[in-house]
Amino acid sequence: MPSQKLPVHHPSSQTPLGRLYIVGTPIGNLEDITLRALNTLKTCDIIACEDTRRTQKLLNHYDIRTRTISYHEHNEMTRAPELVLKMEQGSVVSLVSDAGTPVLSDPGFRLVHLAVRHKIPVIPVPGPSALVAALTAAGLPMNEFIFTGFLPARRSARLKALKELAGFNKTIVFYEAPHRLTESLRDIQEVLGDREAVIAREVTKIHEEFIRGYVSEIRVILKKEAVKGELTVILGPGRVPEMERVTAGSIQAEIERLRKTDGLDERTALKAVARARGISRSEAYRQLQLEKSAGKLPA
Repeated sequence: MPSQKLPVHHPSSQTPLGRLYIVGTPIGNLEDITLRALNTLKTCDIIACEDTRRTQKLLNHYDIRTRTISYHEHNEMTRAPELVLKMEQGSVVSLVSDAGTPVLSDPGFRLVHLAVRHKIPVIPVPGPSALVAALTAAGLPMNEFIFTGFLPARRSARLKALKELAGFNKTIVFYEAPHRLTESLRDIQEVLGDREAVIAREVTKIHEEFIRGYVSEIRVILKKEAVKGELTVILGPGRVPEMERVTAGSIQAEIERLRKTDGLDERTALKAVARARGISRSEAYRQLQLEKSAGKLPA
């Protein structure tokens, strides 16, 4: 059956056109909200919420009494046209998600798309985002990155998605459910290799935590302790090809340089040198001992 396009209605010029605000809300700490966001939520006519009960806690905290209405993935097919009709009649609507920035891996795209088609002003009110917060604190390259939302739950689909990402030598960011994290990391190591990674857990909340290391190292950590809460996974760019790895020069000299310039202890410096050369720490240690026994001292 051919798809039908929704008709685009143009309200009467005598009817004041409403607006749609996309409002970022805290992802954990209730203080992470802008003055503009608070004012927008107080003065709009309707707040469209992913979960009205969850949003109500935020509204109660700031004594905001604006009417709320549910807008989530199970009702957006019907709710989006309803809200557009209200805005055509002059209503001002604020869209919020349970936490963070709406539309970004959250419901809202259908409403924004429909509002744009109906020439209703769509106004972003920037705020918190787990993606941005985690990425800025990860310590991995972020001049270029790819955000993939959630990886597919089914392994076959997840492997396919990871293979499509294998050709991009950039930082990769995605959200993941705690119960799938171990399986996803296994597939990541299999398809993308043993990259540097950061698991950002419960960002801005009481139990905020950043687990850092190579994927293989993080998998070992997760065998000892279960991870709960909301997770953002950041994968560093893939390792450089074998011929481009740093292999020249004395390991001992490089360790001494890192100790002087970066203040690293010998063990940490050895680990850094091993990673730069694309070899294991044990292999780097073996080569270091050979250098020492051969009397190879820094130049």
